[in-house]
Amino acid sequence: MSLWAGREDPEPDSLRWHQVVTPYKRDSEPGVVLVGFGCDAGVARNQGRVGAAEGPRSLRRALAPLAWHRRAPVFDAGDINCHGNDDMEAAQVRLAERLATLLANSQLPVALGGGHEMAYASWSGLTRHLEARGERCPKIGIVNLDAHFDLRDPSQMRSSGTPFAQIAAECEARGWPFRYACLGVSRANNTRALFDRARKLGVLIKEDREFLPHRFEAIQRELERFMARCDHLYLTVDLDVLPSSEAPGVSAPAARGVELAMIETLVETVRDSGKLRLADFAELNPSFDNDGRTARAAARLIHQLTLDS
Repeated sequence: MSLWAGREDPEPDSLRWHQVVTPYKRDSEPGVVLVGFGCDAGVARNQGRVGAAEGPRSLRRALAPLAWHRRAPVFDAGDINCHGNDDMEAAQVRLAERLATLLANSQLPVALGGGHEMAYASWSGLTRHLEARGERCPKIGIVNLDAHFDLRDPSQMRSSGTPFAQIAAECEARGWPFRYACLGVSRANNTRALFDRARKLGVLIKEDREFLPHRFEAIQRELERFMARCDHLYLTVDLDVLPSSEAPGVSAPAARGVELAMIETLVETVRDSGKLRLADFAELNPSFDNDGRTARAAARLIHQLTLDS
């Protein structure tokens, strides 16, 4: 909680996030609950730039001074930390358990990363919650704003590049539909094998080069059609979807990317669907975040995601 600090304005009705965020308790009223995932073991396994384990702290600092415009509360449930590369799978289980508990208590969890290996934990937490409610074949839609599919073969090693392949395999084993939209993907940074796998899995694919002003409304409509076929939505934002000029502090900076204004609109589209159950923000690497630009961009997205007025 010491990270929640900042200026205080004398005018009435001038609160900022750091003045209203409180520690989460079991009997807390429904609201948004932030959970950190201090882990970049998956990034290390994926041969990326490590440092994302410090992402949750940087994100809290960036959120702290933002103006407060919510009616419902926001809580901080602390961090799930990974202790070395061999602890990744156990850390994913711990995060999944925490998220399932929060969902059972009618909260909207927002996980702060951390490497994108957190996606498997987020999905697992949601499925645990839905199964506990008796849903045998839930229609879960995954909306991933990302430069990468993260559909690599996990049979040799699980990493930040494999979470959605792991999820697809679990859906197949359970007889569940795999509904996955990957928006902002870079053809230059995904092999032909990954594009082929995505097509075979029926992934909604939108490449970064498609995000042009005159085509953006069509992309929104496709996303809306995708969401209409789902009962529950899980939103995951890998910050490397943004251009490196807007988000230098990530594990794999994008040469092109999708500008923040468009990503923000997509986040709001998912928020306004009424089906969002949880969200996470991955790959913030403070070690490379010049002037905190990436943390501020992520904080802006979280601010917009959680607006209720």
